[in-house]
Parts: sequence; C-alpha cells; structure tokens
Amino acid sequence: MPTGRSDCPINRGVELLGDRWSLVVMRDILFSGRTGFRDLLTHSRENISAPTLSRHLRALVEMGFLTHEPAPRGKSGRYVLTEAGISLVPLLFELAAIGHQLDPTTFSTEPRFDGWYGDTAKIAAYQDELRALHLQT
Repeated sequence: MPTGRSDCPINRGVELLGDRWSLVVMRDILFSGRTGFRDLLTHSRENISAPTLSRHLRALVEMGFLTHEPAPRGKSGRYVLTEAGISLVPLLFELAAIGHQLDPTTFSTEPRFDGWYGDTAKIAAYQDELRALHLQT
C-alpha cells in the first residue's frame, strides 16, 4: 500500500476508500450478499464496468477488506469479507443516513435495513451475522 499524504487518519481513510466505487462495491458485498464477480457485475445498480469492478476488487483485497477464494476450473471464485471489511458496516449506515438527509428522495436499496440508521444494537448483530458467514472462527 502506498504511503499517505499525511498522518491524519481521516485523510488516509479518504485516500483508500474515497473513490466513487470502493464503498459501492463493499455495499453490494456487505448488504446484498453478492460474492462472485459476475453477480456483482450483473446486479450493479450503478452499472459498474467489468474492468472497473476488477480493479476495485483487487484493490479491496490488497487493502485487506476482502480475500479472494479461487474456485476449481469451471466454477466462480468468491470474495470473502475480512474483519476489516465487516468493520465498514457502521460507516456505510452513517453514510446512508447522511445521504438520505441530504437527499430525502433516496431510500434503502435493501428493505431489510429500513429504519436501522443509528440502531447500534442491530448493526452490531448484523456484523456478527457477517462474521459467522465469512470468517472461519
């Protein structure tokens, strides 16, 4: 990972995740359960291109938010969340709350999570659910 412009953690977070695609890709993995490249590509609400998706998935693996599990020939590999990836859940809920506050015409793309903004107990329980699905603990 290249060195940051400064030692400010906010700046570093923006440098690593502040592009237009990384958090959207993480949203689809975290909240929609999509783990395969083709699934992520074909269900992208924002119509991400294959090269862009590939580049961002590779970067998210390099940063430690995901791992990639290859599959046998003829099968699709999958992207698996790490603890660092799961730690993004509260951030994405906060970002969603701010996005909705700034533009009230937006809505949760995953109805299961309607009304969860600020509900730390539900968010923490969901993170535990993700740990059970993705982490071999």
